[in-house]
Amino acid sequence: NMKNENAIIKTDFGNANGKSVDLYSIQFPNELEVQVTNYGGIVTSLKVPDKNGVMEDVVLGYDELQGYLNETPYFGALIGRYGNRIAKGQFELEGETYDLATNNNQNHLHGGIKGFDKVVWEVIEVVDEENRKGLSLKYVSADGEEGYPGELTTIVDYIFTPNSFEITYEATTSKTTVVNLTQHSYFNLSGNASEDILGHELTINASLFLPVDNTLIPTGELRPVRDTPFDFTNPKLIGEDVNATNEQIGFGGGFDHCWVMTEAPTAQIRKVATLSHQQSGRSMEVHTKEPAIQFYSGNFLDGTITGKNEKVYHQRYGLCLETQHLPDSPNQGQFPSTVLKKGETYSTATKYVFSTSN
Repeated sequence: NMKNENAIIKTDFGNANGKSVDLYSIQFPNELEVQVTNYGGIVTSLKVPDKNGVMEDVVLGYDELQGYLNETPYFGALIGRYGNRIAKGQFELEGETYDLATNNNQNHLHGGIKGFDKVVWEVIEVVDEENRKGLSLKYVSADGEEGYPGELTTIVDYIFTPNSFEITYEATTSKTTVVNLTQHSYFNLSGNASEDILGHELTINASLFLPVDNTLIPTGELRPVRDTPFDFTNPKLIGEDVNATNEQIGFGGGFDHCWVMTEAPTAQIRKVATLSHQQSGRSMEVHTKEPAIQFYSGNFLDGTITGKNEKVYHQRYGLCLETQHLPDSPNQGQFPSTVLKKGETYSTATKYVFSTSN
């Protein structure tokens, strides 16, 4: 029976927060092979074939759990309660002021000191069908955890097909709160992080981006990308403008900005970005319901991290394409709302689709 041969394999991955952690291995032979752990919902490995059929890993990470338990730049992780930054770690909601950790200079980043990337998720279901395999992950965040109001119950489904990684997010709350979930995989389509990502070609279907201040908080302006280094409306090599003489590039140390596709989330998932690497023949499309996408060109990687297979991750050896709501939305009333009320369900989806061409 072929089904059992390629069944999801669960192995022990160690311990975190006094709980045992597992690693799930999912395989579509010669198409897509992936490993996911329920610690932080981390995708530890994602292999796709190049144009010669060679399977190589296209995400950054560590061989062992310990790497993720140490200081890590969110490799492969599920991010919550709030992806990206909230200015000065503070926001107001229904007349109350909430104080959050300032874990990124004076700002709050990616849910705080111990965000969703650092907790052990409960695996509530394993999906193991012929062309759909994956996990349903659940985490209940206590009222007041990391300073956020409301007990937040989050269920995230990771579903893999022979050529895609699909993520659906759902969350409910016991009282009014803010939510902005995302996935923080660092991609390098060259395979096994064999070179930097500057030779990757990127398209972002967005005519607007968010300028930031020197602490990387959006100024509130939605600026047209036209005639700026931020114009990826046509395919462009990342290296072409990553070091452009531009105040915004200076603030980010390269690209570390949010592109805005629409004024609000959409009911339909649609393609928002395409990444390709000509030499390997690998391409990846990003589809989402979210209104925006953060493109980060791995500027803060600096050669101090040794990842999988003893690979040293130098500057720009990986890039992130994080689908999300706009950063600092709780403090910027003109941005689409990230408020979730009791009785409502936060619901969104993102899909990474891989292909290979000669």
